[in-house]
Amino acid sequence: MAQTIGFTVWLTGMSGTGKSTMAAYIAARLRQVDRNVEILDENALGDDLWQGLGDTKDERNLIVRRLGFVAGVLTRNNVAVLVPAVSPYKPAREENRRTIGRYIEVYVDCPTEKLIERDTTGRYKKALGGEIPNFIGITEPYEPPASAEVVIHSDQESVEDGAAKIFQSLLDLGYVTSEELKIITGKKMKAQPPTKTPVTRVSSAKAPAKAAAKAGKGAKARPASRAARVAKPAAKKAAAKRKAR
Repeated sequence: MAQTIGFTVWLTGMSGTGKSTMAAYIAARLRQVDRNVEILDENALGDDLWQGLGDTKDERNLIVRRLGFVAGVLTRNNVAVLVPAVSPYKPAREENRRTIGRYIEVYVDCPTEKLIERDTTGRYKKALGGEIPNFIGITEPYEPPASAEVVIHSDQESVEDGAAKIFQSLLDLGYVTSEELKIITGKKMKAQPPTKTPVTRVSSAKAPAKAAAKAGKGAKARPASRAARVAKPAAKKAAAKRKAR
């Protein structure tokens, strides 16, 4: 029986955290060792896979299931699949974990304040002004993973540092070999016993020790109301402008 060497790396996180950038970086390195690689970017596949669907919770979960179905088929056929997708709800992500099997979850995290500050698309500003309804992290909550294999704080860690964590996790689970990673990273990496530590979303201002102490309690959904408070003055200003019209 042929050995399955495919796997799925599911990158979840709010819009603008750097999921697509990370996926492209990992894909380029895996191709260096002749891996078959596919990136299933939710932003690039919308017209083909879910045209006409909206932004309700059920519709978002349907999108995640469709991405998971394609990722599972590719994984079984020995493809390394990278899926950068907001995928805000835990149950849909966990369903994909169960059905795909050879799977790691990467939580690409960044404080909402930073996302608003560095947003070049203007989408966060529009969401805060009420121009974009059902925007995850502003008017709709994002549910962080409780036990992701990898957590990357993209406001503090470089793409290279984040990628090193992902490669280590892939090695730990036996999805890539140390020989492959020596070519990719130029370093001899050793597999470590895989552990899954519950992750709590904490402010970057909190001390790492404090965050670690709270991790055992599991992660809570990032309330949309908190994100909205970050730019309350901006939202009020936008509302005043609409009234003036």
